[in-house]
Amino acid sequence: MAQVIKNKRATFDYTIEERFEAGMVLRGWEVKSVRAGRATINLAHVYVREGELYLCNAHMTPADQICTHEKPELSRTRKLLMHKREIERLIGKVDRSGYALVPLDLHFVRGRVKLALALAKGKREFEKRADEGKKEWKRQQERIMKNDMTRGKPRQNYKDV
Repeated sequence: MAQVIKNKRATFDYTIEERFEAGMVLRGWEVKSVRAGRATINLAHVYVREGELYLCNAHMTPADQICTHEKPELSRTRKLLMHKREIERLIGKVDRSGYALVPLDLHFVRGRVKLALALAKGKREFEKRADEGKKEWKRQQERIMKNDMTRGKPRQNYKDV
């Protein structure tokens, strides 16, 4: 299976409402760099222009064997390919409801590079802190469970003592 390039900031900064998949217009060296795992979409965003979707700030570093006659643009704007009705629906939600289009990951489907993007709302600072607290509590619970299992007996409650 080909490597997947993920946007780790997306779930931290946004609340994901709906997920979509879009094709991309890429050059050959860009496909090779995605396959080699030399792409980043952490700072990328999707915007709408004239009824079409574009991916901006996606950085793709060229692989070692690149075409000599082509000058690589590392952070060029790339067009996204979706059905017209899906694009119109997304544009309506973005314009009216205050949603943002956020790239989630780059992956391969039958040899073609696809972008998973999401219709998302931005999180406020207190929501980010709450999510971080929940993650920390889950990690702590897993540590406690792991320590109890290594000792061989279940832990006593404070009320039992």
